[in-house]
Amino acid sequence: MLLVLITFTFIIPLAAQTHVKVYKLSAYGIRPNTGKNITPLLGKVLEEIKSKTTDQEAVVIQFQKGKYDFHAAGALKREYYISNHDQVNPKTVGIEIDKFKNITLDGNGAELMFYGRMLPLALIESSNVKIKNLSIDFEKPQITQIKVVENDPVAGTIIFETAPWVTYKIKDSTFYNLGEDWEMNPTSGIAFENGTKHIIYDSGDIRVGTKGVSELSPGRLKAHHWKNKKLIPGTVIAMRSWNRPNPGIFVHKGKDIRFENVKVHYAEGMGLLAQLTENIYMDGFGVCLRGKNDPRYFTTQADATHFSGCKGTIVSKNGLYEGMMDDAINIHGTYLKMIKRLDDRTVVGRYMEGQSYGFDWGNLKDTVQFIQSKTMDLWDTKNTIAAITPIKSNPGDPIKEFKIEFTNVLDKEIDPSKTDVGIENLSWTPTVVFTGNTIRNNRARGALFSTPKPTLVADNLFDHTSGSAIVLCGDSNGWYETGSCRDVTIRNNTFINALTSMYQFTNAVISIYPEIPDLKNQKKYFHSGIKIENNKFDTFDQPILYAKSVDGIVFKNNNITTNTAYPAFHSNKKRVLFERVIAADLSNNKVNGKVTDLLAK
Repeated sequence: MLLVLITFTFIIPLAAQTHVKVYKLSAYGIRPNTGKNITPLLGKVLEEIKSKTTDQEAVVIQFQKGKYDFHAAGALKREYYISNHDQVNPKTVGIEIDKFKNITLDGNGAELMFYGRMLPLALIESSNVKIKNLSIDFEKPQITQIKVVENDPVAGTIIFETAPWVTYKIKDSTFYNLGEDWEMNPTSGIAFENGTKHIIYDSGDIRVGTKGVSELSPGRLKAHHWKNKKLIPGTVIAMRSWNRPNPGIFVHKGKDIRFENVKVHYAEGMGLLAQLTENIYMDGFGVCLRGKNDPRYFTTQADATHFSGCKGTIVSKNGLYEGMMDDAINIHGTYLKMIKRLDDRTVVGRYMEGQSYGFDWGNLKDTVQFIQSKTMDLWDTKNTIAAITPIKSNPGDPIKEFKIEFTNVLDKEIDPSKTDVGIENLSWTPTVVFTGNTIRNNRARGALFSTPKPTLVADNLFDHTSGSAIVLCGDSNGWYETGSCRDVTIRNNTFINALTSMYQFTNAVISIYPEIPDLKNQKKYFHSGIKIENNKFDTFDQPILYAKSVDGIVFKNNNITTNTAYPAFHSNKKRVLFERVIAADLSNNKVNGKVTDLLAK
């Protein structure tokens, strides 16, 4: 009950403000369906509104229903360092909500269409913000959709057709997708079943034949060096690169942020990336297609939603996440690697992952803990930050290192000269409520959670996630994404044919997979307090639950039904596989209607 109260009361309703001002954008000449670039005019209008508004006033900004076009000409240029994205700057920003308080942006069904390579919506250091009733899309996505027409696996040739919206060129026999101010050579792809939009069974990331290409007729091309017998005629392929310069929505250092009935149909990075933000509420948020008749098969280039170094409560309810090239949701913090111990209280910590740096990591009085990276053992004693200072060679350099002084003397063993040490900020870890969502037809995994705070995953549908449906991870060696889970409830979810392809951390439908290089010498346990109850698994293969380094896991009252939709292929042949797990309760689970001992060989 306490968790439910938290999720619905952390944001102040606008009606509670002393005065509400309503601004209709049509009064400023911003009207739908004109085909005109509204980027510069909307920017000026937002600045004017902010200049007229006090912190005690609430503002409602209203679009009319219809299509609005945003081009890079006249757009703001901003230097943003965005977690888990390419750190390329400056960013071209379509709409910036910067240092606003008590603002509602009401789309009334507006379709915001972007062109070129842009960051559509940035919420920067703003609080009590509500975004509702609008969608974000791009006229020409960087992902190239094609359909296989003919496949000769003996000759190693494939004839394919580009989707009608794709503009391309062939230079030196190499295929390039083109858009406003960009061009891109796809190097990888995801293959979809025609009609169902499920990702092709046992395919994963495929090589695409974009070198050695000739044009047979406009929109019809032959790849002379592309051999893959799984790509039967009719197969639809989303050809892509690994670039992720911009999310669709970026939230930085915000507080009390709401999204209601907001849809992101495409972004060249993640759909929504929030960092260093307190309290985020999403109801009816979608990273999704434009309905069942949408000719596209894909949405975003990476995760649908991603939360890095956030705190308070994160809520996602009644959402639709489909066709994205990575997870529906990923929640974590970032480990700094301890580089030097300067004295008994002072260290140097460094961001290690190439897409996560340039932003603040901690504040005065934040609580931290330390981890031995090789075994992922946590030191018992926590500490607090007494001072933290970025270390830069030049003032304009992005932040990669910090000098951190702690309140208390450090344990003598917390020393990078003795062992690899990760530093985790516990103050910036959130409570999570993920309920009533649908996740389907996406690449990689369904949902990833890494927070010690209470996490509820309930009443969701995981339908053909091509990797694991749920992953609890933690890694202080590669991705440097914190941390250990202490209170996770996974209940009343339905899982339909998850794990049709192999990706990282995908050992079962639910995979509890911290990255531990030296598990043999681990002394403690990384995760604990995990309850998986009353779920339905409809599956063609064996592995349902994998867990590593867990003290306390309950898996009971779950129903497993087997089907023959695909051949079983996974290397893990066990329903439940544990590595270094204690205090497990596996009771009253049914397979095809019969109570079964899931640990039996």
